[in-house]
Amino acid sequence: MGYHINKINKGILGFPSKIQEEYEEFIDANRQGNRVMELIELSDLLGAIESYTIDRYRIDLNDLIKMTRATQSAFDDGSRKQCI
Repeated sequence: MGYHINKINKGILGFPSKIQEEYEEFIDANRQGNRVMELIELSDLLGAIESYTIDRYRIDLNDLIKMTRATQSAFDDGSRKQCI
């Protein structure tokens, strides 16, 4: 199986299947308790997300981060509440 203990289907870069592959590899690394591998898989996941968004929407990670910060601000100022 290589690095991973679970069978993980290979995805195609630029498609949701690659995002799923990298997410499953991250979860597998987490279950192994391998923190270095987790970080590598998170990096790969960002690459898969970036490829998908560039191919589909012509936006990059900076655009996604901008939206993340807007959502974070809405939680911080109380205009959006977390579910309990």
